[in-house]
Amino acid sequence: MLATVTLAPHPQALRVLGDDLPVTLTDGTVTQHVNLDYAATAPCLAAAADAVNQLLPWYASVHRGAGAASQRCTLAYERARQTIGDFLGARPDDHVIFTRNTTDALNLLARALPTGTTVVGWAGEHHANLLPWGTARGTARSLPVPRTAGEAVDGLDAALTGLSGPVLVTVTGASNVTGEVWPLAELTDVAHRHGARIAVDAAQLAPHRPVLLAESGVDYLALSGHKLYAPFGAGVLVGRADWLDAADPYLAGGGATAFVAADADGSFAVDWNTGPARHEAGTPNLLGAVAIAAVCEALGEADRDALTAHEDALVRRLREGLDALPGVGELRTFPAGHDRVGIVSFAVAGVPAADVSAQLATRHGIGVRDGLFCAHPLSQRLLADASVRVGAGLGASAVRASVGLGSTEDHVDRLLLGVAELTRGR
Repeated sequence: MLATVTLAPHPQALRVLGDDLPVTLTDGTVTQHVNLDYAATAPCLAAAADAVNQLLPWYASVHRGAGAASQRCTLAYERARQTIGDFLGARPDDHVIFTRNTTDALNLLARALPTGTTVVGWAGEHHANLLPWGTARGTARSLPVPRTAGEAVDGLDAALTGLSGPVLVTVTGASNVTGEVWPLAELTDVAHRHGARIAVDAAQLAPHRPVLLAESGVDYLALSGHKLYAPFGAGVLVGRADWLDAADPYLAGGGATAFVAADADGSFAVDWNTGPARHEAGTPNLLGAVAIAAVCEALGEADRDALTAHEDALVRRLREGLDALPGVGELRTFPAGHDRVGIVSFAVAGVPAADVSAQLATRHGIGVRDGLFCAHPLSQRLLADASVRVGAGLGASAVRASVGLGSTEDHVDRLLLGVAELTRGR
């Protein structure tokens, strides 16, 4: 039986834009668009749009001007940094560095590692947390994808035993393929017991669950604004200052420098800034920073437990509905009852994933994602596992449906209806 969802109306600040977009279907009818692609890019929160629109008339340079507009923008930028740090439970000596997105943030951290660092992660990570470490100034070790959370913890404990020198563990907070939440508390405890640090890719976790650095002990955290209802081209790296202050600037240029002097031989002597400015050369993305901060404020004032309960009910309804359809297999790493955020990936036997997503769009007005979701090793492994459970080949790629603040029970039911049409006659 499908789970029943009772959705309380969201406060105006938590309303997402675009929830009433009309789309024309192949039969010529017009319907309301259903966005079930939050995991790729979440719609803009009203609070983020309002904050940007209020600041736009004052838009000016940051950190570089004495005029009223520049001063106001500088204050807004630094207030955004503080607001985001507070929302993420940053420690007093942590840096909050603005980046373009999670990928950019993790590449920055990879460039900042001390020479000789060993980076330990898992083969099932998003490419943003899989590929940067190969260019790090050390050695990258990839652990096999675990079958259970306990296996992940035990595997990390074994992998860290005997390692010397600086060590960084990297892990996703919640999988962008399955939505499954990784055991961050236990992994952090293991890492710290071995003298290692831990970095969390929170791109999918932060929009759905509170993430607090000081409380959890996580050393570094990266996220994207465009997945956190603030699609204005900004991301964040938050974490311990020492490695970041000791590293070469991520970009060389204005803003990262305290002073530059020309030497007689034509070279330049540079005194680099410490703190976030060291890695934020160039004109910063003021509007992106302000937008993320506005979302953090709105979510910080919301009943997160209630939002999580609503989302959990939607996900249960979706998973139960898909499980009842013949030839449909859900992708998962851990056992079926494992905790997860609002992401469900699946495949339909005999129907390519691209055809599934196209028919959902053209016949039902539903937007989803198909492919391997920038986590190719994991998605391929999980497709093979799901094929065994279903007893039929599920193809080379999958469909991902993801929910968020604007999602409703009707949206889930429309998706289930569309997928059911593809399985008739089985």
